[in-house]
Parts: sequence; structure tokens; C-alpha cells
Amino acid sequence: MILYRLREGLVVEHEGSFHRIEEKTLDALLERADVHGYLESAIAKAATVTAPDAAALLAPVGQQEVWAAGVTYYRSRTARMEESKVSGGGSFYDRVYGAKRPELFFKALPHKVVGPHAAVAIRRDAKWSVPEPELTLLVNAAGKIVGYTIGNDMSSRDIEGENLLYLPQAKIYDRSCALGPGILFSGEPLPTATRINLEISRRGAAVFSGTTTLEEMKRRPEELVEYLFRDQTFRHGCFLLTGTGIVPPDSFTLEHGDEIQIGIEGIGVLANPVG
Repeated sequence: MILYRLREGLVVEHEGSFHRIEEKTLDALLERADVHGYLESAIAKAATVTAPDAAALLAPVGQQEVWAAGVTYYRSRTARMEESKVSGGGSFYDRVYGAKRPELFFKALPHKVVGPHAAVAIRRDAKWSVPEPELTLLVNAAGKIVGYTIGNDMSSRDIEGENLLYLPQAKIYDRSCALGPGILFSGEPLPTATRINLEISRRGAAVFSGTTTLEEMKRRPEELVEYLFRDQTFRHGCFLLTGTGIVPPDSFTLEHGDEIQIGIEGIGVLANPVG
């Protein structure tokens, strides 16, 4: 079941049909003890509707904070070490990759998250900017993973590489996070063979593409959630981006007008222009 958020409410896609459910917000849905059971029941008695227009989809977020994990793939570890050569902080990322405690950081407030086909941003004071395609977990207030979506963790690699303490400025700014197009609600973990694809186009031509799988991820999603919920509460649940295994080469930086497409098997494609 994939849930989409529109201005008029929530629509669920199930086995090729679309159903408008009674709950109007993701917040209210997450308050239910058995989200999956409710959705199955709601679909059974809801009338079918036409498939929503892609342009009408909103970011599938309510009042949830968005957090992120870093250095969860070997490729990310290598890239972060390379970008930190100037500051001499590369060894810290190597140590994080092998440490028991993961890197976790705040990413976005809900009103700063953009949805499908809305423009993501690059910082005005950055010279080296990239998208980071990431499987994103939807976690309820009890710390249980109830769904999955696609996340784009926009990053300013030159700012982060200059000094480790600049990480918040490299990661947290207006329109630096995109989520969507919908949320896959499943009671089962995604298969490790699940593929994540990234394609970046410029003036109609592909300038970068890459692929990875969840098998390349070093840390289990449940482990990341357990650390995030240590001494923290999330009344409305939260989203957690789980890190990236696809990093464009050092010679690449995003430009205004580029088109970013991130696909994850079973969830869909998150497409955003760079504005």
C-alpha cells in the first residue's frame, strides 16, 4: 500500500486501484496503534478514485521532524573522507563508519520539506553541491518503523569538507530536503536487494547516473531508529533518512535547472528540479 498526500486528503494505492480514506492527515493516521490494519480496513470500504495527478502530490509529511544518518555506506565514508582533506577531518568519518554509535543529525522541519516536482535548492555560498538519494523511514511515536519513502538529502560538500563543525550549514537550509512521492506502508522490512537509482539531467541530457542496493548499507534501519529514540520523543513520529551509497564524482556539482530523479524499487520515483 502506498499513501499519497494531496490538498484534499490522503489517497492510498493498493493493487493498482486508488482509494480516498477517511483520515485526512498523516498525524492522525500515525496515532493509530495498528496503522497497517486500519489502512486495509479503510481500503475495503472506500470507493475507488482516479489516480492522482503527479503535479498535485504534496510532500508526504505532517508535523514530523526529519532526521538523517550519515556514513552508513562504504561509498559515503570514502566520499566524506575525500571532501575533508582540506580540514584534515577525514579520519573522523573512517572512525564513524566502524563505530558502534552511528552519525545522526537533524535535517528539516516539516514546513521546509519539498515534495515531488517542487524545486530543491543549492546554497548561494556553496561551490560544490550534490543530491544524496536515500531510503527514508517513517517511524511512529513508539519507535516502530511503519513505512518507507524516498528522501533527497541535499548537501554542500565544500562547506562540510572545510570544517566538520559546519555540517549543519552544509545540510540544513531552506528546500534542502525532498520527500516522496508517497509512503510505502509495509509490516515487513524491505529486501536487501532493493535497488536505489539516481539520475541527474542537464538541459535534457543525463550528466550522472548511479545505482546501489540496500545490501550495501552497513547499519540496519532498526539500529538507526533505536539510537535516534534514545532520550528523545517524537509525539507525531518522525522521518529518518538512512544515508547514501551513491555519490557523484568530485568534479560534479549541481546547477540551477538540473533535474534530479531518485527511484527506489517498490516505492516509486522522486523527481525534483534544482531551483
